[in-house]
Amino acid sequence: MAEESKWDKHLFVFEMDRAIRSQVIEKLEASPRLVLSENVAPPLKGVYTLYRKSKLVYAGKAMHTTLRRRLAEHTMKIKGRRNITLKEMSCRFLTIESDWFVRAAEEALIVTYKPIWNASGFGSHVPGRGRPGIRVCKWDQEFPPR
Repeated sequence: MAEESKWDKHLFVFEMDRAIRSQVIEKLEASPRLVLSENVAPPLKGVYTLYRKSKLVYAGKAMHTTLRRRLAEHTMKIKGRRNITLKEMSCRFLTIESDWFVRAAEEALIVTYKPIWNASGFGSHVPGRGRPGIRVCKWDQEFPPR
């Protein structure tokens, strides 16, 4: 028996990401789903998910801002778009005090749910967006401004 494999049954690797992921998902799914609106969340940092027609479509974080402000931004964005209405939208959120855990929780949500809007440009704060010569993102193509 090779020396390394002799000790394999004694090896423990703490899978912190798996522990965080399971706790975040459990807590988020136990939280109520609310109608998306400007004042739906508290002025605290944390993570959130957006649902369109009951399907989870986006996961994000509010770290250098607040959940209230970030969800209000999304509310205003959706109000100003075609092919989508606020009536279709709902959200869930968790307040989290630590910046490190906010980052880890957002990553857990994205890895677990693989939301389609996370790769679409929906939540983007990219400088220069909308200027001539800048490529129009997938979200802006599907839901153009009014």
